Amino acid sequence: MQAGAELQRTLWFDDENRCLKVIDQTLLPFQCAVLTLNTLAEAADAIVSMKVRGAPLIGITAAFGVYLSLRADPDSLVSACEVLIKTRPTAVNLRWALARMQTSLQNVARPLRAQHALLLAQQLLDEDAAACSAIGDHGLTLLQDIFRRKLAKQGAGAVLNVLTHCNAGWLATGAWGTALAPIYKAKLAGLPVHVWVDETRPRNQGASLTAWELGRSHVPHTLVVDNAGGHLMQHGLVDVCLVGSDRTTAAGDVCNKIGTYLKALAAHDNQIPFYAALPLSTVDFGSVDGVREIPIEERSADEVTHVQGRDRDGVIRQVQVSAPGTAVSNYGFDVTPARLVTGIITELGVFPATPDGLRRLRSLSPEASSGVDH
Repeated sequence: MQAGAELQRTLWFDDENRCLKVIDQTLLPFQCAVLTLNTLAEAADAIVSMKVRGAPLIGITAAFGVYLSLRADPDSLVSACEVLIKTRPTAVNLRWALARMQTSLQNVARPLRAQHALLLAQQLLDEDAAACSAIGDHGLTLLQDIFRRKLAKQGAGAVLNVLTHCNAGWLATGAWGTALAPIYKAKLAGLPVHVWVDETRPRNQGASLTAWELGRSHVPHTLVVDNAGGHLMQHGLVDVCLVGSDRTTAAGDVCNKIGTYLKALAAHDNQIPFYAALPLSTVDFGSVDGVREIPIEERSADEVTHVQGRDRDGVIRQVQVSAPGTAVSNYGFDVTPARLVTGIITELGVFPATPDGLRRLRSLSPEASSGVDH
């Protein structure tokens, strides 16, 4: 794989062997292994076990899962979608992608369904890659504006410090990423950018994925514990917060990895802009109250009681860090209210995190004229 973020892919279809290839994200950063997915069951397991993760990538993987199912059984469209929709409850891209597959394929002749499903899944992948690149362009404009103001105050030697939470790079999308796309574009544009990378417990996506990604693209970054963000902001060491989203409501509430809400509160208290970057497929226009309406995934206690790492001999091991029998609660996501969000960065531009802002975004969406409500 190439080092440049613009060339990276975490998922692709192998035309020669007629199978789906994905990077197993559970082995990063110590091993970059490629999984081969040949069946619906394998695609569903990859999503559940977080071998693939990130809201856009979950939807894309599910779309290819539909193809794999139809290849084996042309009559399995409905049952395949039922299996896949149960894999992860929070990210709305999953529901959006499956609805698009089912709507597009239900009237296709059964012998042709698999072929059409593959073309549509590949289209979703290409669309997401293009959307993320556009998100990067719009986010770059914001970062350039923020840096110009800092440069005017501090002069030569100024560095743009960005804080991010969880992983929202090319590993989580079709290409580029969402929250990391503006950072990669800033690096390519010559901005002196530095990223504070939250470790993002309990699965450590920041430590194992974001830091790995940024290192491959030679973006300066520093790994910090999840609770360091407020301290960094108090001491003027953060210029902007950039996060992704697994579901954003029509009112501008942003659901993202657990701990995002606390970063937004700290940013608000320190007058630091807080942006969420996401494609249109992540907006749930049918939801208006994120705290009450978005289902929050609760994951296994093992993710909290155990950690995975590499020992001194280079062996990847899992070790327990809590006392046996300790009760555990493991909510995977939280909701940041719109009042704490400076703006929503999408492929169509930057919009206020308000009902009016999201209505304007929806009016510009290609789906608006069709009445699609995802």
